[in-house]
Amino acid sequence: MKTKKILLPDQMIPAQWYNIVADMPQKPLPPLDPRTRRPVTAEQMNCIFAEELVRQEFSTERFIDIPDEVRDLYRIWRCTPLVRAYALERALDTPAKIYFKNESVSPAGSHKPNTALPQAYYNAKQGIKHLTTETGGGQWGSAIALASQYFGLDLKVFMVKVSYEQKPYRKLLMNTWGAEVIPSPSTLTDAGRRALADDSDCSGNLGLAISEAVETAVQHPDDTRYCLGSVLNHVLLHQTVIGEEALVQMEMAGDEPDVVIGCFGGGSNFAGIGFPFLRRNLREGARTRIVAVEPASCPKLTRGTFQYDFGDVAGMTPMLPMYTLGHNFQPADIHAGGLRYHGAGSIVSQLLRDGLIEAQAVPQLETFRAGLLFARTEGIVPAPESTHAIAAAVREALRAKEEGASKTILFNLSGHGMIDLYAYEQYFADKLQDYTVTDAELRRTIDQLDRIIK
Repeated sequence: MKTKKILLPDQMIPAQWYNIVADMPQKPLPPLDPRTRRPVTAEQMNCIFAEELVRQEFSTERFIDIPDEVRDLYRIWRCTPLVRAYALERALDTPAKIYFKNESVSPAGSHKPNTALPQAYYNAKQGIKHLTTETGGGQWGSAIALASQYFGLDLKVFMVKVSYEQKPYRKLLMNTWGAEVIPSPSTLTDAGRRALADDSDCSGNLGLAISEAVETAVQHPDDTRYCLGSVLNHVLLHQTVIGEEALVQMEMAGDEPDVVIGCFGGGSNFAGIGFPFLRRNLREGARTRIVAVEPASCPKLTRGTFQYDFGDVAGMTPMLPMYTLGHNFQPADIHAGGLRYHGAGSIVSQLLRDGLIEAQAVPQLETFRAGLLFARTEGIVPAPESTHAIAAAVREALRAKEEGASKTILFNLSGHGMIDLYAYEQYFADKLQDYTVTDAELRRTIDQLDRIIK
């Protein structure tokens, strides 16, 4: 009997997170204070984030120990399975071998608890009582709600309004774990009120929700901090448990991926699966392709510009060096809410700039076709975000068929879509469409950026 999935025991949960900054030939440029245009200090960041998370944000250590309390909670669902997609291979009639790392098995149904737990832990250890955050598709909001419950923290989530309306069960999941969920833009913050004054029907975006969450946190510096689900270095760091496990599992399978694929919003699940494999490229001379897959309607990696920009709409965050469409870019209302973000993390942006990773953009309808094929062959309904990685894997497998070439493909199934079935309902009813962003639309927001990087 062929092995379908490769499992690791609890004892194999990684004991350390991997910090790729240590191995990058070109380190990321520093975040800047928007007022002085000088590098932001740890002290400045401490008023927004927990102090240990700030230390990790600036760290250049190759490995950082995972606290025992966090590893103990990881045991609830980690280690996650590595699965051979035999049925998908047969459906595609491809000589390629396809594997996926199944992060959908977490209590929140996605990879997001990998960073939610340590973020909640470090805040609680510091004595913080309240957290604020944003969420797009609701996967991050669900994860940090779960983690906040474990560590006795109060949580306020600003959820992008279009996702708040499209994904009511994500909201209910957050409520179940004790979080207050607010559609963004809201009337509770200056940033929200300004957005609604400009457009009373504004459907929101992650950058705007970040503005509202940060604004709320900084108003209560004694006992409140902000948490972020992607983009920043410490978030990507925590996700590397995915790839560290996958390295061991691929070796157990007696296989070696030619290409590693992750969907891309801000960078967390992509970094989680990709960075440990990229370490072997950088340190051992391996030649694995690492591919980030974004929506064609929000193409910052494939059509954006590398420039300093704000991580939020209101300009409350430090300026980050990133591939960006401009913080005023309003993405189309696609169902992959977690990928509707104007910018990319600094680490991923520098790696792409240096040609160490690749980026692809996929239109919405292609992603749903791939997601449906995956559901009907492998039995798992994927989250709309994850369908982007599946679509890229399908492309790779079909290319291998055309070339008659052997190829091993590994992608990250970052989450399941059991709470996103409304999106599939819309697909079945032919109510979804592809969104094409014109060059003129991109230039409108990109040209608003200050040219700090020449």
